[in-house]
Formats: sequence, C-alpha cells, structure tokens
Amino acid sequence: MMPLLTTKGLSRNFGGLRAVDGVDFALMPGEIRAIIGPNGAGKTTFVSLLSGRIRPSAGMVVFDGADITTMPAYRRVRLGVAYTFQITSVFANLTAFDNVALPVQRTLTDGRSKGQVRNGVMAALERTGLADRAGTLAGQLSYGHQRLLEVAMGLALKPRLLILDEPTQGLADSEIDNFITLVREIAKDATVLLIEHNMPVVMQLADRITVFNFGKILAEGTPEQIRANGQVQDAYLGATHD
Repeated sequence: MMPLLTTKGLSRNFGGLRAVDGVDFALMPGEIRAIIGPNGAGKTTFVSLLSGRIRPSAGMVVFDGADITTMPAYRRVRLGVAYTFQITSVFANLTAFDNVALPVQRTLTDGRSKGQVRNGVMAALERTGLADRAGTLAGQLSYGHQRLLEVAMGLALKPRLLILDEPTQGLADSEIDNFITLVREIAKDATVLLIEHNMPVVMQLADRITVFNFGKILAEGTPEQIRANGQVQDAYLGATHD
C-alpha cells in the first residue's frame, strides 16, 4: 500500500531557528497517527507545512502521489486535506449551524439546495454531539464545544486527511471519551493526524506515534514501543509529564 502523505527533507527556518529540520515522514491511508513532543519541538509548524498554511524553506510534501509542496492551503482543502487549529478559529458571531454551513457549501460544487446544505451540516453536528446547539452563537459555546465545532467544520469538508491540533484541549473528561469514539469513527473513512498532549488519549487512539524534538523526528512506533523508548522518556514522557 502506498502512503497517503509523505515528506522528504522538509524544513522550515524562522531566522536562525530551524523549527522543522529535514523531516522524512510517511502516513498510511486509514491510519490514526499521533504527533507528540515537548513544547517548541516543531509539531505545529510541521502540520502547518502539511496543510499549506506556511511554506517550507526546503524539502517536499507529497499527497496521494502528487507534489503539493507549493500548493496553497485552499487547494489542499479541495484535495481532501482539512486542518483544525490549535487556537479555535470559529466565527464567534455566527451560529454553530452557519459555521459548519460554510465548509459544507464548499463541497457542493454542483447546485446547492438548502436541503443538501442542511443535511450536511446536521450530519457533522450530530457526529460531534453538537446538534442540540445548532442555533447557538459560536462565541457563546464553551471552549471545549468550540473545539468540537472546529472538528465538525473539518468533517463537513469530507476530508481524506483530517489534521487535528490539540483537539482535546478544553474538553471535560466525559467529552474526551466521546471524542475518542468520534476519531475512531472518522478513521473508518479518513486518515487522522493529531497533535496531542493528553498521553492517555494518544495511547488509546494512535496506531503509531511520531515523537518530535528540536524540529526532528526523535522516534516512531506503536504506543507500546514509544512508551518503552528510553530516549522518548528522557526527552518528553519523564521530563515534562507526570
């Protein structure tokens, strides 16, 4: 099976800082992959390069066999790459329904009946547990529900690759359980790449884990392999987490 996404020598410099430093990476179709690492390790910069939010200083990104290194973010979205931000980017003065309607309309290129839009929106809201808040202004939702609304907006794009940056931040414990179920459901139709600091979530969800440190990949493997990796314990698991 061919990888859905690969990077070769991917790098991004900010002045003298190499935030991402020569990364070779491969993501298989249908996989749930977690990216972990200390703060400042380059995780968010890396997924921003994958989604097209920033351009690399060097290297390449290949999605489904096509070189997308210089492709702008909106064109990557059309190819099926959806990205939810570390900081919520919902439209506070629109309802939850209208927030999701915007990406739904992008997917309906041929004739957009109100019924089609409504069905697409409600399906995404139901999957994320927000259907009963469809009429609520996004700015009035709790922070955790705003994060889920972002996931709904990503799902509405019908992505082949859904990139989630700190998706459980702000969620209550009960919501985290539902989120784990949701991601497993999403992975039946799409590949999921998530940056996550909540290690119990990572260990439950991920098929494989990639560990970043100082802009490079320190280790990759199954949750069991990563848990047992001495380098990872020194750099991350032992040092920064209970």
